[in-house]
Amino acid sequence: MRFVWQLLAVVVVAMIGGQAVAAVEDNPWLQLVLGLLTAVVAVPVYGWVVRRTEHRPSTEVARKGAEAAIARGLLIGVAMFGAVITNIYFNAHYEINGLGSVTGAIGLVGFMAAAAVTEELLFRGVLFRIIEERTGTWIALTLTAVLFGASHLLNPDATLWGALAIAIEAGGMLAAAYAATRNLWVPIGLHFGWNFAAAGIFSTEVSGNDTPQGLLDTVTSGPEWVTGGAFGPEGSVYSVAFGFLITLAFLWLAHRRGNLVPRRRGAAKEAAPTTLPR
Repeated sequence: MRFVWQLLAVVVVAMIGGQAVAAVEDNPWLQLVLGLLTAVVAVPVYGWVVRRTEHRPSTEVARKGAEAAIARGLLIGVAMFGAVITNIYFNAHYEINGLGSVTGAIGLVGFMAAAAVTEELLFRGVLFRIIEERTGTWIALTLTAVLFGASHLLNPDATLWGALAIAIEAGGMLAAAYAATRNLWVPIGLHFGWNFAAAGIFSTEVSGNDTPQGLLDTVTSGPEWVTGGAFGPEGSVYSVAFGFLITLAFLWLAHRRGNLVPRRRGAAKEAAPTTLPR
């Protein structure tokens, strides 16, 4: 039952860290510290439970090359969201009125770091990776993308379209990023870069979460298909289009590297023990 143990370990850290970060939302400095602490703790917890239940090195979170991989993902995420904002600026209305909240942006660093790390460990590290072993890359990508999108229906201003958009542009893209690189650092960097650019830099709504103001004081208005409406730019057709294109690029890279896993025929046997070894 390695799946259960791994899922449980990540969910416990995510819940404790998430509650702690939410409890200090009025103190951005504490939010920064607790968010970063959650992110830092989650990775070794994941690595430990993978090693104990699968009896292998947790290479997907190996320390070597982590900084460079995170940086690559970060650049992709920020550039992608910048392209979305540029299209909103030219096709709807996006106005910068000046400086927003610097401390708000600082708090969002912690909030988005905790979210990016725990969600990637859960959805790509546990769910996608284990499902892929049994069903192959394509089915695992589709299933986990749908689950990732559906999880955003719990947000205050969630919409069915927004959840579908997240499934296509983020769920697929982040799983493809893992498939192409076989590490979780690139998806983590990409996830954080996208979310922090959206909220911490450009001060737009993130996934209908009632996100606090970030670095800039901005106003967004226009057709919902362009701006994403109350759900935020993740509900924009431009986010879906760019996310889909980057997904294709990562899948092409995964294919070129021989990283796409074919669908297995017959029932797969569980290789790991059903209980944690003592």
